[in-house]
This record gives sequence, C-alpha cells and structure tokens, in this order.
Amino acid sequence: MHLFTIRDIENLSGIKAHTIRIWEQRYSFLKPHRTDTNIRHYNNEELKKILNVALLNKYGYKISHIDRMSNDEIMEKILSLSQAQAQQERIISELIQHMADLNMDRFEATLDNYILARGVEKAIIYIIFPFLERIGILWQTNHINPAQEHLVTNIIRQKLIAGIESTISHITINKTALLFLPEGERHELGLLYVNYLFKSRGAKVLYIGADAPLKDIFYVVKLKKPDFVYTHLTSVASDFNFEKFLNNLHSHIPEVPVIISGEITQSYRRKIPSGISFRKSLSEVMEYVAIL
Repeated sequence: MHLFTIRDIENLSGIKAHTIRIWEQRYSFLKPHRTDTNIRHYNNEELKKILNVALLNKYGYKISHIDRMSNDEIMEKILSLSQAQAQQERIISELIQHMADLNMDRFEATLDNYILARGVEKAIIYIIFPFLERIGILWQTNHINPAQEHLVTNIIRQKLIAGIESTISHITINKTALLFLPEGERHELGLLYVNYLFKSRGAKVLYIGADAPLKDIFYVVKLKKPDFVYTHLTSVASDFNFEKFLNNLHSHIPEVPVIISGEITQSYRRKIPSGISFRKSLSEVMEYVAIL
C-alpha cells in the first residue's frame, strides 16, 4: 500500500492542503494516520475518498451532506453526474485510483472504454493528458513512485502511438518540426503528445525520439532543414548541464528556432540564447501549437 503526504493529496485531488486539514477537523470521512513526529500520511483508501468527495463537492454537493453518505451512496451520486466535464473528471479520478492500487487491468479497461465510446483523439485531449498533468509525469513533480510511473506510462504510450497513427488532419500547414529528446532523457510521453498536437494541426513531423545525441540532431537539421526543433525535458540525468545544452543548440543550429518545454524551464534563471524559447506549462505548449 502506497502512502501519500498531504502535499501529494493536494496535487492529486486539486484540493488545497489547508482545506484538507479543515475537512479533517470538521468531518468524519477523513482520518489520516500520523508518524511518530506527527506528520500526516494517507493510504490508498483515503486518497480515493478525497478524490470522490472533491468531485461531488465541485459539482454542487455540500461537504456536510457528503459526510453523511455511505461509500455506495457517494459512488451512486458520482455516476449520476451528467455534465461532460464532470464525467471526464470522474474518469481521471478513477485512473488515479487504479494507479494507486496498481490495478493496471482496470486502468487500461477504463481507458479502453472511453476510447471505444469517444475515440482515441478525445481520450488523448480530455482524459490522458489531464491525467498525466495531474499526477505530475509530464513535469516530473514526483507525485507518484517509480513503479506506478512505469506501469502507467507503458499503457499510455501504447494509446498515444495508436492515436498518432490514426490522426487525420483536416488542415495542412507548411511547417516541419523535428522532435527529439537528448541523451539520458527517456521520458517520452510529453514529446509524443507534442507529436500528436503537430500532426493534428497538419504539420509534418520528423520524430527522432528519446536519448538522441546532439550530433545526430544537427546532422538531420542540416539535411532536412526543419522549420523548428522541439524537445520536452521531463527527467534529465543528474550530470545534465542545461546551460551547455542551450549553448550547443544555439551555436550549431542558430538559424533554426528551438522550443523547449518541461519542468526544468521553470527554474532556469540565466539568459536564454537567441533563437531558443521556453514553454513552461502544458497550456503554453498547446497555445504555441494552436497559432502555427
């Protein structure tokens, strides 16, 4: 059984830690365990409870009312939520719960049922990437443990590739993007999503993929002359020198715009070389692609 800190619960549920503490004081549905040093920690069942309570509360149910419900009543009310966004959030909460239990059969079945009903493209937009952003995989905020990450990402990678292969754009833009991850970076989901976004906009994609030496990138850029180069950095190696990486890109391909996204861009404070720009959140990535 995985144990979560109150900060983990805040990130996974979207409920502020201050609010969670108030709920603990006023209502009976949440009783966290405490360490010898009085630090709260929560188990899988408590995570599920908070996710369900947060969802009902967001869509009109008072906490005092939810507190009096049985687990069966809570689930009945959740399943009765009719708003499209509420249904999407319910599915994302279910995925988080299955992930916490390491129940990958139910995790994949939940995804497959949505894909069957709505199609893989809507699953990518409304379920998969909101889920990944919530649990922190895209920006590597360590909300989950490595075992959960590997199991989840392998399933989602398959769905993303299927979505990319089936994407047919109704528009075409005369742009070519080269997508890659540098040596030591193997977390590919963010880059796969960018690949999907570009293809859905009608752009041509040269997908190099993970763990690519820069000399190979420079060779392809020289040969194929893409309109821009894109990389998404999720969890680089401990000896990765970001400043050196930026300067190498600038000095070897100064004529090609380079776009970089990922958590590392949020904390970089030095001057960014000309021709290189950052996208510091998933929404900024989507905005960039939308205006191509």
